[in-house]
Amino acid sequence: MLALLTLTLLTAASPELTAVALIQELAAKDATWNDLRLKPDVPGLDRLLVDDWKLTHSDGRVQTKAEYLAELKSRTRANQAIRNEDVEVRLYGETGVVTGASIQSGVTNGQPFSGHFRFTRVWIRHAGAWRMVASHSSRIETPR
Repeated sequence: MLALLTLTLLTAASPELTAVALIQELAAKDATWNDLRLKPDVPGLDRLLVDDWKLTHSDGRVQTKAEYLAELKSRTRANQAIRNEDVEVRLYGETGVVTGASIQSGVTNGQPFSGHFRFTRVWIRHAGAWRMVASHSSRIETPR
């Protein structure tokens, strides 16, 4: 009876432990997104993003994976600092959604940029690996 109870408890706890482990795994993978952009590690980003990945910037401009990676490779865009806060990871089967805020600075087309942004990133887990399918940011305006 005790062995059956232990087995039942372990089985019941297993999905929750798996979810916690997957959330931790995705949180770590999402953090590499910023690290790779700061370097910039274009081959690393290429592996992290699905082929039809889209980035929606805070000004509404949309970029494809190829356009974004070309910008980083040519140094047309250079991220100088990225710090995330209030990060939350949610799982829906093999799909993960990461939301939070980010303070960023850098240079695009020779013009400096900086700001505080809210972001949403959508990830899928395929063949044991997390890959990003979309990223969106909105500028947080400073109160007047």
